[in-house]
Amino acid sequence: MQMLDPDLLKTFLAFVDGGSLAQAASVVGRSASAVTTQMQRLEDIVGEPLLVPQGRGRVLTPAGEDLVGHARRILAVHREAWLALKGVRADGRVAIGTTQDFADSGLPDLLRAFAVSHPRVRIELRVGRSAELTQALQSGTLDLAIAMRQAPAPDEVGVLREPMMWLCSQKGLVSRQDELPLALLDPHCGFREAAIAALDTTGRRYRIAAGSASLAGLRTAVNAGIALTLRTARFAHSGIVEAPRDLGLPPVPIAEFAIRLRQAAEPPAQHLAALFSGNLALAGAPS
Repeated sequence: MQMLDPDLLKTFLAFVDGGSLAQAASVVGRSASAVTTQMQRLEDIVGEPLLVPQGRGRVLTPAGEDLVGHARRILAVHREAWLALKGVRADGRVAIGTTQDFADSGLPDLLRAFAVSHPRVRIELRVGRSAELTQALQSGTLDLAIAMRQAPAPDEVGVLREPMMWLCSQKGLVSRQDELPLALLDPHCGFREAAIAALDTTGRRYRIAAGSASLAGLRTAVNAGIALTLRTARFAHSGIVEAPRDLGLPPVPIAEFAIRLRQAAEPPAQHLAALFSGNLALAGAPS
C-alpha cells in the first residue's frame, strides 16, 4: 500500500484553499508544472481522479472532496508528532515579531500547537510594521520575524507568497467618483507602493482618502466605505470583501513575506521557525 506523502497533501490543500493550481504553486513555492505533477502523483496513489476541468480552471471530484478532511487531519497529526519530539526538553524564551496580517490569521493556531508541545518555552510576541520588525531582528531583540520581503536575505528560512487583492466594504463605497478613493498605511509600506504603482502605470486617477499608521485604522476606514485598499485575502473578513470588477482596477503583484531567523537563535526558535515555514501558508488561509 502506498502512503500519502505530506508534501503532496500540502500542495493539494493549497489548491483547495486557493482555488487554482496557479495559486497552489505560489503558496508552496513550486512551478505550475511541478504542482500538476504532484497532483498526478497523488491521484496515482489514491487511485482516482481528484480534480476535473471546469471552465478555465479545475474543481474537486467527489474523491477529492472526501480527501480534504483526511488531508487536514493527517497534516495536523504529522505536525503534532514533529513538535512533540522536538519539545520534550525544550525551555527558555522565543521572541517573535509579525505583521498584523498573520497575527490575525494563521499564527494563533500554530502558536497553540507549539505551546502544547513546548510548555516550558516562554513566548514573547510583538506585532508591528515590517520595517521595525526587520530592524528589531537585526539588533537581536527578536529571534524570529515574519515581515514583508523586499529582497532575499541570508537569514530567511521560508518565503510566503500570497496574491495582493483590491478590497472594500461589503456594503460598497459611500460614493463613486472619477478619482478612486484609497485607504493606505503611512509610508513606508509595500502594499501602499504597489497600489500607487499599479494605478500610475495604468493612468487611473486616485486620491488618498484615508491614511493610518495601523491595520486597525485601515480596517475602520475600509469598513466605513470611505475607500478601498490593497492587501491579501487574510484582510478580507469582518465586513471586508474583494472589490467588484466593475471598478476596473488594475492587476497587482504577488506579496512576499519572509520568515527570518536570528543567526544565533536557540533550538526552540529554530523549531518554531520550521513550524512556520512548513505550515503558515495554509494556516488561516481563507477557503
